[in-house]
Amino acid sequence: MADASKPVHPYASRWHRLYHWLDRRTGIGSLLHEALDEPIPGGARWAYVFGSVLLFLFISQTVTGIFLSLYYVPSADRAHTTVAYIVKEVTGGSFLRSLHAYGSSAVVIVVLLHLTQTYLYGAYKGRRELLWISGCVLFALMLAMAFTGYLLPWDQKAYFATTVGTNMATDVPLIGTWLKRFMRGGNEMGTLTVSRFFVAHVFLIPAVLIGFIAAHVYLFRKAGAAGPPSEDPIHPRLPTQRFYPRQVVMDTIVALLMILVLGLLAHFAPTELGPKANPADTQYVPRPEWYYLPIFQWLKYWRGPFAIIGIVVIPALTAALLVCVPFIDRRLQRRPWRRPIAVGAFLFILACFVAMGLMSVRDDQRDPSIAKQVAKQREETEQFMREPFEPEPAISSLTAANVALADPLAAVGKKVYESESCDACHGENGIGTNAGPKLAGPTAQKSAEELSNMLRHPTTKMIEGEMKPVDVSEEDLKALVAYIRSLR
Repeated sequence: MADASKPVHPYASRWHRLYHWLDRRTGIGSLLHEALDEPIPGGARWAYVFGSVLLFLFISQTVTGIFLSLYYVPSADRAHTTVAYIVKEVTGGSFLRSLHAYGSSAVVIVVLLHLTQTYLYGAYKGRRELLWISGCVLFALMLAMAFTGYLLPWDQKAYFATTVGTNMATDVPLIGTWLKRFMRGGNEMGTLTVSRFFVAHVFLIPAVLIGFIAAHVYLFRKAGAAGPPSEDPIHPRLPTQRFYPRQVVMDTIVALLMILVLGLLAHFAPTELGPKANPADTQYVPRPEWYYLPIFQWLKYWRGPFAIIGIVVIPALTAALLVCVPFIDRRLQRRPWRRPIAVGAFLFILACFVAMGLMSVRDDQRDPSIAKQVAKQREETEQFMREPFEPEPAISSLTAANVALADPLAAVGKKVYESESCDACHGENGIGTNAGPKLAGPTAQKSAEELSNMLRHPTTKMIEGEMKPVDVSEEDLKALVAYIRSLR
């Protein structure tokens, strides 16, 4: 009983009264009791931190995603520009985007660690079937979040990797073609694709995620913590320890370390943005994010009529076996060394995934043509990141569209520009593409003599970029130079 003669600090008394006022109206005391007084058989352990870290990462992804969406426009003609604006102009924009990008990778890593720990500990046994299934669904939803978010920057890498991913849907029996059209919003990738992926990434999948997170937490509290592998999954015998304070401290330490690692990566190795997507680029070599590399490598082995086996049948059977593990492995034995078949099969599949990811990287390095193209793509990305931010080239487009009214010679040059297929590499109105640099801006400010010489006698670097000497008459050359200079 409290000593009535002992003085109480006035501020402490105020907080005490505020807490009781809230508790009487909201029941916050019982909520905290339920959250913090959870019994853990065998006591707190570092192996149990993954669930709390995943919850922290989900909150982090939500907060950074909200800030990014304040600037983002989900359309094919504005998405890349808005992301470039975030990265190059917005204060802290590159840092926030990098936190979000690295956070998605961290989610995949921690989910895999959590899944592995749960499987090896046999924590799916003892009336925890629904808990395991909800965890598997959450894993699939996290991968779906990563897939839908990957397209949103609308750069070369995002466009072509998503093209490959959506093309895989055609191998699904009966509904494959419809599924691809549904994801893309048509036969081709465009504004409808960006819009649908944005809605899925920002609204639909997070809503389902929140529902399954709530269900997962409820089922976990209903079944109770499984404890170490030596514990009985139905009738725990080991002495328990409350979740608070020791396990809370462990979870907090790991979450703080996660914040530190993500912050250091975002600061010292910010996520890069490549050039804007160019669907006409037939040379681009698409490569997915690291966690999809094993699947990308797996698809190489299944071609033609056998593709459905590798793309649909085997992955579906593997996923079904993973989800049904609690119904297959019914024994109460949880020690990993006492479950050699179950643990061996899991580790074998995990090792195959790692091996296929490494094989994908090795194959790219061993193929000279692919290695050269990948290096070129890397150089183009670095070059784009070094360039200052430029808004949509509305002024250049307007100038080019009305060039006939301003300069008849430049109007003739525009026809030469199109007839010589210059727009195939340098883009309409000289705005540039991944295959060729833009002509609007600094290039257009060069003198007529300098431009004529460059067109007739390309530099070594231009030749390496597959630029050929312009073989037209002197009159057409003058007109072409006049058109290029009009793009300034």
